Amino acid sequence: MKKDNKSGAGFTIIELIVVIAIIAVLAAIVLVSVTIYISKGRDSAIKSNMGTIVTNAAVWFDNNDSTFTGFDTDVSYTAPAIAITNAGKNVTPATTVDGSAFCACTTLNDTTNGTFCVDSTGYKNQTNTDCVIRCEATAATCSD
Repeated sequence: MKKDNKSGAGFTIIELIVVIAIIAVLAAIVLVSVTIYISKGRDSAIKSNMGTIVTNAAVWFDNNDSTFTGFDTDVSYTAPAIAITNAGKNVTPATTVDGSAFCACTTLNDTTNGTFCVDSTGYKNQTNTDCVIRCEATAATCSD
């Protein structure tokens, strides 16, 4: 009589498919969480750069005879604005005709409160109002 050499050890194809399916579900859950955190991280970077714009605007105002005229073309504005653009969003600046006030607004990845506006009064806030409405050139302030 010939002895069968099969020991019965190993995994069946069904067991392997179940393990692969469990790993795929866990990977999908992690991917969604990571995507949310990436979006929040970009929004934090955008808000930080908008804060830099406010600080640089105050320095510009003090160094340029109490006017914001020309600030939106200076590197102290364009550098953080480019960083925001690299994060996938655009900045809308506005300066009053006499140069006495300045504001800037950008959209965020967070769609519930989708814009962030800063102005020369030191205002920094997130809201769901459109940037064109928020940062209008007549007063160049972030109106609520």
